[in-house]
Amino acid sequence: MTLFYVVQHAEKVQQPGDQQLTALGRLQATRTAQWLRPLGLRSVVSSPLRRARETAEAIVAETGLELQVDARLRERANWEEGQPFEEFIADWAKSVRDRDYVPRTGVSSREAGAQFRAFLLDYASKPGPIAVTTHGGVTVDLLRTLLGDQAVTSELLDEGVPSCAITTLDGLTVIDIASTNHLE
Repeated sequence: MTLFYVVQHAEKVQQPGDQQLTALGRLQATRTAQWLRPLGLRSVVSSPLRRARETAEAIVAETGLELQVDARLRERANWEEGQPFEEFIADWAKSVRDRDYVPRTGVSSREAGAQFRAFLLDYASKPGPIAVTTHGGVTVDLLRTLLGDQAVTSELLDEGVPSCAITTLDGLTVIDIASTNHLE
């Protein structure tokens, strides 16, 4: 099977829309890329959202690989312009509790996990390892799909995946969850 390094995007600007990385986020992305460089990556695939693409671009700059974008790696929901933050947070929380709930600006947790799983199956026959830059919510959705809800910690459900944390998969087998050791 193919080895996947699922990278949570780096720290983003806290505002609605398609957010960019902060200065700290750019540093996190560079450190993550430097850690990934000697691992022999064969591909870099990103969510189309800017914060994930900018994180992936740091990896591409270190490895010389071409950036590929796949919409199945999008976040389950995104805080959009004109949407009150409190409404977005309430919608997000409901989608965490009820995996079938479809938030105003996205897809259900169950659908997001299924899309990510389908991405992994499509890429499983490609040469690896593969860096996949994406988002915390959809990464947790994938973990809930692969491992079951009871196997995902309340910390990940409530607080999310830390910036630039790496979850390692061997095909559909989870090897490591949300490691930030490379940032220390």
